[in-house]
Amino acid sequence: MKCKGFLFDLDGTLVDSLPVVERAWSNWAKSRDLDPAVVLDFIHGKQAITSLRHFMPGESEEAIQQQFRLLERTEAEDTDGISALPGAVALLQRLDQLSIPWAIVTSGTVPVARARHAAGELATPEIFITAELVAKGKPNPDPYLLGAQRLGLKPEECVVVEDAPAGILSGLAAGCKVIAVNAPDDTPKLDQVDLVLKSLAVLQVEPVQGDEFLISVVDV
Repeated sequence: MKCKGFLFDLDGTLVDSLPVVERAWSNWAKSRDLDPAVVLDFIHGKQAITSLRHFMPGESEEAIQQQFRLLERTEAEDTDGISALPGAVALLQRLDQLSIPWAIVTSGTVPVARARHAAGELATPEIFITAELVAKGKPNPDPYLLGAQRLGLKPEECVVVEDAPAGILSGLAAGCKVIAVNAPDDTPKLDQVDLVLKSLAVLQVEPVQGDEFLISVVDV
């Protein structure tokens, strides 16, 4: 597979933040007398504000924004247990060595995304797309379309790397190539992605003609 740039999801793709996410949202669900399992099943890959509006029907925008600010602070301050996923650090270093453009495209807000990125000790991208920058988050195509635009590339020249169903659908809808990493088996349209992997550690990137690069899978 040949491409010119990478668009990475953050949570579940580059960093393992699952304990933090589940801790924050489970506590929130209990505080609202909601089933934590139902809440956790819905939220992954989506903007927090989208999830809050889903679980707070009929409530005022002021009440929703208040809960949003509380959750944002909780998730930004709690980084205990967050770490880079296997292969993530080495892959980003390889892209920088080859001067391959890449961006992080996350459903998180700036405070949450920056805290988790720092906790994972990842290389810093030139482009960081967060929830504040798009009107419609994943699974809509807007985040990845903006990511490609900020890299100066066409969507079809980029490869999206994602773990969550919402993000995979977003990448496909944007017209990007998509690599699914640790995606659930029941992910919609999983048969339409370009690669399905269990780890970033098996990805190999090599320069080819011009500004293109070749992505392949190796045994580790």
